[in-house]
Amino acid sequence: MTAAFDFSNQFRDDAPAAAAMWKGFPKHNFVGGHNAPESISTDDLVAAASRVLSREASTLAMYSGHSGPQGYLPLREYLSAKLKRQAGIECSTDEILMTSGSLQAIDLVNKTLLSAGDTIVVEQSNYGGCLTRWSKLKVNMVAVQVDEHGMCMTDLARVLERLKADGIQPKFIYTIPTVQNPTASILPLDRRHEMLRLAEAYDVPIFEDECYSDLIWAGERPPALFALDKTGRVIFTGSFSKSIAPALRVGYLVARWPFLSRALASKSDAGSGLIEQMILSEYCPQHFDAHVIKLNKLLEAKLDVLIESLNENFGTSVEFTRPPGGIFLWLRLPDAVDTSKLTEIAATQGIAINPGVEWSKDHPNGNRHIRVCYASGSADDIRAGITALADVCHTEFGVPVRSANRER
Repeated sequence: MTAAFDFSNQFRDDAPAAAAMWKGFPKHNFVGGHNAPESISTDDLVAAASRVLSREASTLAMYSGHSGPQGYLPLREYLSAKLKRQAGIECSTDEILMTSGSLQAIDLVNKTLLSAGDTIVVEQSNYGGCLTRWSKLKVNMVAVQVDEHGMCMTDLARVLERLKADGIQPKFIYTIPTVQNPTASILPLDRRHEMLRLAEAYDVPIFEDECYSDLIWAGERPPALFALDKTGRVIFTGSFSKSIAPALRVGYLVARWPFLSRALASKSDAGSGLIEQMILSEYCPQHFDAHVIKLNKLLEAKLDVLIESLNENFGTSVEFTRPPGGIFLWLRLPDAVDTSKLTEIAATQGIAINPGVEWSKDHPNGNRHIRVCYASGSADDIRAGITALADVCHTEFGVPVRSANRER
């Protein structure tokens, strides 16, 4: 084998550290936004792909097909109707931009609005992928307290007033109001109205992330902030990753044209993948609603298994609020447990968890939390993983007091 060229002197000074080579998933995998493998509608997706490609495969010869740079028009038409029906959002197809997952939508908003030194307002418990991005952009993040109902409006008012007194105008308020990540809270209607009132009073835009909003056990949700807004200051992003399949990488950005036109100008990938959009457009009108009902029943059943296993193995040594939807449980351990250290030790035993500090901004108890994804494993996997985690936690921190409460 020829010796590899040494690129070490060629890398940019600000290039990220080298990635680790992927060696497969851990035995007990409670990280990532993976979904339930058994939920994938294989036959229906295959049939949808066959139909749409039989009709329109020739359009793949053109970048973006015949729909233009904003994405496959039939899928945007479906989304326009879906968002109106389920979230109360009134938007035209010209106000929807298809993206390569909601992460690309987030990147486009950041690229369009943020420069180093800018200030944004964020939830104290937050999506780690965003926190990492904003740190790399050298953006100043000001955290607002959250509780079991999402962002606290009294604290948001305090933060906005303090920033105003300091002469700082935030670029936006970032919020995940409907099945928040990681807490899974749903912001009540009165708080939504108050957030919009405060945003107007302090003249701040809102960036609303609804990646998980289809995953609600009760099937009912408050109107989106975008739907309630009368000023055009809300930018909205969503995704098919959690409702259909993460690997499809199909998300979308919704905004009024003055903003969307600038975000579109920053999208430099020659268009997001068209085949995925075609398949979804063919599949969703017939199957989406029924599929999500089945998916939510499956996910809630897995959540019940997780909670049962936590109660059996950790007992009262852990605290959590039962989520109303989503794929995560935000779990607090006792003060004796440093969850960053627990994460490192658990990894050596084939157990992957997300430490709370990676999903927190100035959270006083961030290093006492872990985020547990329960969607991808089977019921037996969940039970075995939580039992193994309790054994590691007991050995290293004495929590729980007995090595799993199953010991009698």
